[in-house]
Amino acid sequence: MATASGPGTLGGSAASGAGSGGRPAVLSLAIKEKAALYAAYMPYLKNGGIFVPTNKPYQLGDEVYLILTLMDDPTKLPIAGRVVWISPPGGGQRQPGIGVHFPGDESGHAARSRIEDILGTALKSARPTHTI
Repeated sequence: MATASGPGTLGGSAASGAGSGGRPAVLSLAIKEKAALYAAYMPYLKNGGIFVPTNKPYQLGDEVYLILTLMDDPTKLPIAGRVVWISPPGGGQRQPGIGVHFPGDESGHAARSRIEDILGTALKSARPTHTI
């Protein structure tokens, strides 16, 4: 299960400046299960990325600051990324949320590496995800 919104959850965000061009929104995402991580991960992006469930409005290109917690690892991965995917509320069967592209810096590389280590061979699966 994955939850966002507040510390240790995947579903929402504590946002400041979402879509306003001000300070980046701050989101917290905790993914506790491998299946949820598979569904949220976006390996086809240059630096990797992750889907964050939220009902808050965002625009493509918005900067967001994501605190990512994976599985039972107490280490929180801080990621300053950009919105590259939007599934709006009421958009059919897709869960509302945003896709956050990891940066090309050390934080992005660390997040991508950690996620791909956890997923292993599941990365080659043809199962549907939150984005594609």
